[in-house]
Amino acid sequence: MVKAPSLISLAALAVKRELLLGDDVTPYVYELPADLFNILLTYLPPLALQKLQTKTPFKDGDDCGSPDYCFENGRKRGSYGNFNTVWKKLFKTRWSGFTDQIESVDWQQRYWEAHVQSCLDEAAELVVLPSFRGLISDINISDTILNYIGYEQQMNHLARDYSKLSFHCQQFGHYARCLRLQNALCVEETCQLLRESKLQSLVLRWIRFEEHVQALCKLLIQNSETLASLEFLHCKLSPSFVEGICHSLCSKRKRTHKIENLSIDISSFIENCPSSVVVELVSFLSSGRSLCSLKLRHCHLDRDFGRMVFSSLLEASSSLSILDLSGNSIGGWLSKYDRSGPLFSLGAGKSLQSLRLLNLRGNNLCKADARDLGSALVHIPNLEILDISDNTIEDDGIRSLIPYFVQASERCNPLVELYLENCELSGRGVSQLLDTLSTLRRPPTSLSIADNNLGSHIAASLGKFFGTSVQVLNIGAIGLGSSGFRVLQDGVTKELKLVNINISKNRGGVETAKFLSKLMPLAPELVEVNAGYNLMPLESLTIICSALKVAKGHLERLDLTGNNWELQPSHVSMLSEFRHNGLPILILPTLQALDVPYDDEP
Repeated sequence: MVKAPSLISLAALAVKRELLLGDDVTPYVYELPADLFNILLTYLPPLALQKLQTKTPFKDGDDCGSPDYCFENGRKRGSYGNFNTVWKKLFKTRWSGFTDQIESVDWQQRYWEAHVQSCLDEAAELVVLPSFRGLISDINISDTILNYIGYEQQMNHLARDYSKLSFHCQQFGHYARCLRLQNALCVEETCQLLRESKLQSLVLRWIRFEEHVQALCKLLIQNSETLASLEFLHCKLSPSFVEGICHSLCSKRKRTHKIENLSIDISSFIENCPSSVVVELVSFLSSGRSLCSLKLRHCHLDRDFGRMVFSSLLEASSSLSILDLSGNSIGGWLSKYDRSGPLFSLGAGKSLQSLRLLNLRGNNLCKADARDLGSALVHIPNLEILDISDNTIEDDGIRSLIPYFVQASERCNPLVELYLENCELSGRGVSQLLDTLSTLRRPPTSLSIADNNLGSHIAASLGKFFGTSVQVLNIGAIGLGSSGFRVLQDGVTKELKLVNINISKNRGGVETAKFLSKLMPLAPELVEVNAGYNLMPLESLTIICSALKVAKGHLERLDLTGNNWELQPSHVSMLSEFRHNGLPILILPTLQALDVPYDDEP
């Protein structure tokens, strides 16, 4: 027997139809008691909720507090509805999985911003088709998107054409703060569609032709007062491109811009006139007093370009905190600087003084570059994160950096994170590094030396380093082997501060499990462990489970993938008790993964 609808649901349905099909909101809706009004909100689709909130007679369309009151025309009213909570629920229903990643105080704005982005993405897919003809504004939005916002067929007779892209941009474009645009939408018409937007962040993809640049410059001018973050992805930057972008964003009166975050990623600078591109970009950096983050990643930059960027930062007045030049071939970029000269005086380069993150991963640096870098780093007093992974600096390079690490530990803001992955380091060089770090008053709390062939002899120095304040440690694929894990077991004797550790790809066999059984009870704050691909036999699972029962920590994830196990029903029941927030703690090998043997040969 079908359950009869409740009186409240029938009334809510009637109100919803009136909101969607009528011109005005009947005043009696706002006279409902607060509890009924809140129930009504949960029945409304986005279009109806938007209209109800827009027409509300109260000063504050959201929750006015409980039991606080809102005042309108001197008359006291109770708290009528928590609109924000309903908007968050609608957002989560449509874009599940994203709400936990977003910190928002205005979910109505977030909802319609994401809706506009969905409409633009759908339009871009149509515009790139060779068969497309006509205006972008006349593109029909799919039924899938229209159904999400509560569109119904009965609304076809209304004056507004809900199906057109133009309606969605005109009605909700002013909510857009952060957008992504494909090159196909970088045209004059898009500027008109987004004329009410006050963009704060803009991501641009595949901008390569002059026609796209001209429209983009107009869009930047429209938003020059609010735009703070600009990202280019898969773009080709010509001199005129860079010049147009810079002039569009810079104030004509002060010749400065308000960009805080500039990112150029997996892009290239057209090489017919590279020097003029560099001049324009350097000029842009020099005029960016608000610039906090500069990322030029995988842009085919050479050492001359890197040198000019570094020079501009020495002279700039911005408070840059992030510099990411990863993925470029800039070896030798610091070689011509006189490290005792005025450029490296403690008062030079405000941008360097404020730098907190320096990413030089994969920059084709050698041991000579490491030596030059060590001299430069001394004059970056607030650096907290340094990544020089994927550079062949070798043991000599790491030794030349050790004096800097010692000095950095004595600063007010010590080095916190250090990444030295795949740097062709040996056990001898890294042992010297670890022995030094173990004696420092404030060593880095996060260290990665993964993907270096260090061998089992590194285990003794690692055991000492375990006893420091390190919280995150990546020692994956360093060649520990069974003997290395045995030495580590002897080195772990007191309570540790570890939160996250990666010991994967070390061919440790059963000794890996024995090490974990020793580690887990001594690391009460341990949250995540990656022990995959260690050639552990099935008996290791019993050892690990026994250790988990004894350890009273906060472990949320233990990755054991890549180990060739044939689990029995008894193992399944044994594993079922180890869960965190309803999810299994132990991540086991899949059948598909078992068919592919792990090979750690270079």
